[in-house]
Amino acid sequence: MGKRAAVLAGKVVAATASVAVLATFGVAYGTYEQLQGLGSSSAINPDSPKSKDGAQNILVMGLTTRLDLDGNPLPPAVEAALHAGDGSRGGYNTNTMIVVHVPNDGSKATAVSVPRDDEVTFVDTLYGERTGKIKEAYGLAKAQKQEELYAKGERGPQLERDSREAGRAATIANIEHLLDIPIDHFAEISLAGFYDLATQLGGIDVCLNHATSDTNAGANFKQGRQHLDGAQALAFVRQRDNLPNNDLDRTHRQQAFLASVTTKLKGQGVFGSLGKMQDLLTVASKDVVMDKDWDLLAFAQQATALTSGNIEFHTLPILGYGKDANGQDINNIDVPTVRAVVHTLFAPPAATTGAPAPTTTTSAPPAIKGQGSTVDIRNAGAPDGTGKKLSDALAANGFKAGEVTPTARQATTTVYYGSAAKEDATALAALLGNAKLVASSAAAAHHVALYLGADFTWPATLSGGATASTPTSVPIPTEGPQGGAVMGGDIPCVD
Repeated sequence: MGKRAAVLAGKVVAATASVAVLATFGVAYGTYEQLQGLGSSSAINPDSPKSKDGAQNILVMGLTTRLDLDGNPLPPAVEAALHAGDGSRGGYNTNTMIVVHVPNDGSKATAVSVPRDDEVTFVDTLYGERTGKIKEAYGLAKAQKQEELYAKGERGPQLERDSREAGRAATIANIEHLLDIPIDHFAEISLAGFYDLATQLGGIDVCLNHATSDTNAGANFKQGRQHLDGAQALAFVRQRDNLPNNDLDRTHRQQAFLASVTTKLKGQGVFGSLGKMQDLLTVASKDVVMDKDWDLLAFAQQATALTSGNIEFHTLPILGYGKDANGQDINNIDVPTVRAVVHTLFAPPAATTGAPAPTTTTSAPPAIKGQGSTVDIRNAGAPDGTGKKLSDALAANGFKAGEVTPTARQATTTVYYGSAAKEDATALAALLGNAKLVASSAAAAHHVALYLGADFTWPATLSGGATASTPTSVPIPTEGPQGGAVMGGDIPCVD
């Protein structure tokens, strides 16, 4: 494959990562102006942690909106084909959230689906809400930003695009926090994008364990293997009624859709045809958004597992079903278990040789005695519960306990301080291994704002004990409502 074709394949492996995890990442130099809108988003924080060892974690977001990227209603013919109502319905929920882990050596890719109704504590308060379903982060952040920008006079397509950026950033931050992993890149696609790309492919083949129907989604399918056109393919990934596990079975449908698209792209020789890839990219330019820093050429060379169908899909476990304070259905989850499953799948433990690990000697960090400054702790990457334990430990050593809240992930532990707090801030930075120290006019007098980054480790000389880290290996669930793995490489049968 030549360099131009490799770059195109990179996009056809990235924007179909949006509709599938694969079909649209190809930015050929000759078509860059046409396609650069795909990589237009700055929603990923450039200072946030990145995956180690050259691996990449890619978040695929599927939006419920029935509007185009400028906030305009879709053409009536498209609305009718979608069988999903008009632009007044759907909102901006992320009903699809799949994180694809692509190793740096071309080996098997692994994907995890985050059930949309998982109840979480948001990283930041979103439009007045502190908790909610993970799918709601996008819409709440968008609405909050839209109000802010509207008050400043922004209108029209720019208002829509800028407020959507806030939605993307909030979704990325909350997925990173929930799973305790960095997100390196993302691709976003709407309902119309699913329909357009499936139609451009000439439909897809799927396999069902049982005959099923759902009038709300426009679904009416027989048992066994069958071919679906674009509208039927959208109904296939939208159906949840009359399925044994409702939304969780719909998640398996989305995974099967991606596996089917991969199989079709490979079988039709799309990755080897510039013309076929460019046709997909022309469609994707209407519906797909991804981050601007994605090196598509490097990704195309790395993502051979995707183009070959060597991918395994898992749905993250839930404890059970419940109701929130407003009576809405939610999934109750155990965050440490969810994180342990993700870490086991993405970084399986290496075989040990039995050789003892080398020992190293380091000088102990200095003991600390605060001078009465209030320490507000923002957890931006340490395990859950670390902030409260650290606040208690510091309060026992001369500091005043302040607020303890989560915030968006960042790589580096940083100490901000206001007036009359420099001495305590400097001591804290030294205690934490010479963390970054910054004077801040935003910090109140006698206050220190301590941001715990992904590099945070518990100081050896500070009593209180560190929060246990996420287990490195746990059994992967194969039973329960989330079900077992869905395998790529062929047409998997699902409910």
